[in-house]
Amino acid sequence: MKYLLLILVALLPQAMIAQPTPPATQSNLPLIRANSKKVSIRDDGFFDKDSWNLSPAARPDVYTADRTRKSKWVTFYTDTDSIRVRVKPGGKYDFIILLNGKDSCFTRIASAIPPASATANGATDTIPFTLTEYNAIAATAVINDTDTVKLHFDVGSFSFHLTKDALAQKPSRKKVHTLQMGTRIWRNPSVGATGYTSHNMDGRFGWDLFEGRQVEIDYDHHLLIIHPKMPKYLKGYVKEKLLFLRSYVCVQAAYTTAGAVDEGYFMLDTGSDQAAIVDSAWAAAHHFTTGLQVIKTTTLKDPRGVQYEVRTVRAPELGLKNIRLTNVPTLVLSGRNPAGFPLNYLGNDFLKRFNIILDFQHDYIYLKPNGLMDVPYRANS
Repeated sequence: MKYLLLILVALLPQAMIAQPTPPATQSNLPLIRANSKKVSIRDDGFFDKDSWNLSPAARPDVYTADRTRKSKWVTFYTDTDSIRVRVKPGGKYDFIILLNGKDSCFTRIASAIPPASATANGATDTIPFTLTEYNAIAATAVINDTDTVKLHFDVGSFSFHLTKDALAQKPSRKKVHTLQMGTRIWRNPSVGATGYTSHNMDGRFGWDLFEGRQVEIDYDHHLLIIHPKMPKYLKGYVKEKLLFLRSYVCVQAAYTTAGAVDEGYFMLDTGSDQAAIVDSAWAAAHHFTTGLQVIKTTTLKDPRGVQYEVRTVRAPELGLKNIRLTNVPTLVLSGRNPAGFPLNYLGNDFLKRFNIILDFQHDYIYLKPNGLMDVPYRANS
């Protein structure tokens, strides 16, 4: 499923230093100490134990804090020390972690929200796409002006990723100088490796590449349109609030079954061919499957080879505040959520039924029913 690339935030630090700072022979930056390369991070309300590895070679080694438009605290915990940083949108904060008393690890906590000047200008870009039989938004990308690959737009992912097979086919792909899709060009982008993409894709690209802008997904005309400011043609669109949980793009939605309304947070997952997926813990807490028709049962195998069953049920109604769809096939997870915390998903078999504008400047989503509204769900085919 998805892998979380953590995102940056910071300003106005408060350091809790367990030992005296040595003479400023290296820098006047705040300093904490460590005897182990493993560092734990508390990012606002989320704690990740031993999630950060110190790297003396990186100058700086950047931690991008989870995206938020509010100020918050981020704390780094070494095995002997800690530093607590008050972070603000658009900010950054530098400090040093002294490893084993000798190696200076220059570290930066940076905001996922770029400075206002970084997104103030720019042209409108257009990226043509095809909608595959697996509900993937597939675009043609040209790497280093000569090498063509297929990438899909995954709102549940981050940055650029190429599959391990795609990287093995052409070692030159490991160093990307330019990447172009439609009229949009990225120079020296960071490109990661992945084992997970939609069917028959060479890789994927995520929402954070368009931070501070408006991304229009026009399924009727098969176009991604990247706007520098909000377009004016909003007649027929309904507006919903975007939420960000651990930097995942989410909305609040609800199932209605037998008169009961069960609300939850749903990540927008255009990389999924499903209509909707619900978390196992959420489903149990809400007795979600009680009385619902089971469409099918599927046996899946995880990377360890462990087999488990998942059920797809037919939900009478699923909707946001101003949007409702009926008889929505919903896959119910049977194990631990891949996100690492309770979270449901709206897949592209649901989302493709609307032309969408994702406003990553003001954090809203606009939806308008399109020509795919009445096509059969993939799970029913």
